[in-house]
Amino acid sequence: MTIKDINIPKEVTSFIGGQWMEPQGEAYQIPVIHPATEETVSILLEADEAEVAVAVKTAKDVFNTGVWSKASVDERKGVLLKIKDLVLANKDVIARMEVTNTGVPISQAYGRQIPRSAMNFEFFAEFISQVSSPVFDQNPNFITFIRREPVGVAGLIAPWNAPMALASMKLAGAIAFGNSCVFKPSELTPLGFIPFMELLSEAGLPDGVINMVNGRGHVTGAALTANEDVDVIAFTGGTETGRIISAEAGRTLKKTVTELGGKSANIIFADADYDRALDAALVAIFSNNGQQCLAGSRILVQRSIAENFTQDFVARTRKLKIGDPFDTSSEIGPVISKGQFERMNRFAKLAEESDGIEILTGGKPAEGFNKGYYFEPTVVRATDNKQIVCQEEIFGPFATILTFDTEEDAYSIANDSNFGLVSYVWSTDIRKIMRAQAEIRAGVVWVNTPLMRELRAPFGGYKHSGVGRDGGEWSRNLFTEEKTVSIPLNEFPIAKLGI
Repeated sequence: MTIKDINIPKEVTSFIGGQWMEPQGEAYQIPVIHPATEETVSILLEADEAEVAVAVKTAKDVFNTGVWSKASVDERKGVLLKIKDLVLANKDVIARMEVTNTGVPISQAYGRQIPRSAMNFEFFAEFISQVSSPVFDQNPNFITFIRREPVGVAGLIAPWNAPMALASMKLAGAIAFGNSCVFKPSELTPLGFIPFMELLSEAGLPDGVINMVNGRGHVTGAALTANEDVDVIAFTGGTETGRIISAEAGRTLKKTVTELGGKSANIIFADADYDRALDAALVAIFSNNGQQCLAGSRILVQRSIAENFTQDFVARTRKLKIGDPFDTSSEIGPVISKGQFERMNRFAKLAEESDGIEILTGGKPAEGFNKGYYFEPTVVRATDNKQIVCQEEIFGPFATILTFDTEEDAYSIANDSNFGLVSYVWSTDIRKIMRAQAEIRAGVVWVNTPLMRELRAPFGGYKHSGVGRDGGEWSRNLFTEEKTVSIPLNEFPIAKLGI
């Protein structure tokens, strides 16, 4: 299969009120590039402030009608489950669009991204039918209960590394609780949302409940964040952008959740199940072409097994199949863009020129490709966690191996980072595991497993990895307002003032 087999529109525009919009005036044009060939496959027409305002007004008007915001739980549940079914029914076209955008191997799109997207809608469909709010009746004269109501218009901004999987988490959560949305995908990866937006009406979602605007962060994203009629912002992306969004949201007093970058430690103790830890370390850093905020990019190995583990890890890395992302046998595809490709080159050069860092494999563009942003999976060994390759989020197939002696050393290295999104711990000693999870400063600690997502539990980070959480009750807190209602059960005297 090639991109020639995929029906890609010549232009990508906003989707507002159930229809594709014709741009108003001269829209800024952004090429949509297939990273495997560097071919421009479509043109994205950027939504400016005025077009974003139309989308927000549409979402607000639909919200105010109550057609969705006041729909019953059963009605919303039915639509969410139908969306799930339609995502799976259209998995081929969505997966092919995603691969065209991202360069992620198609086996991973089918095996991970599309199932996760469908699961998000299924999860929230079931979740809203199971939750309840407390009733307080301790005071014999009153009954007090909590009412949950949708916030209003949700501004949702998604990243480019796993477009459908990460965007659908926000979309499903927002609409499950009755909100309307204006959604902005990354300007790099709009294609998968074309078939998705078109299936919403078929699922029974009223037009205007989900609207999409496309464009760059400092234009379209900024307009969405600044709009006074947007009531809540949920953002996944880079830390610097997260700071800007948080500041702007503070100005307009919007609720916000930001999931940002990571530089996660993967701690492998000597008593770990060696083979499983090795397999998982490769998955944690090289799946999704290494472009994931939760990548186990810092591999901390206890000294007694470090040499053997490093040798085996490097040998396996060299065997990874780099190739066309549409080839089902490919394990590594191209990175997303020329900018990311140059970033990989830049960090490889820094590693090569830095004392205390040794490139063990990779560190250069992959051979055998005349076109495309293919970069060899790279492994470096560092002697000091303070070195730049240990501190900066590279966001590509780039692993750094560090050695530690004691538990305390491991926790000190793991926590010596501005980030704190996830961490991995490998050990067969339950007491050590319990000490580790208590000492590591990260929002998620995965023990003896890679990349496990429990949607009922909160997901988010410490420090520069974000503010707030999503998942289950935490998404409910974000996308609803709490109203306290108190009703007297008996007559009681009221003071008579002004007599």
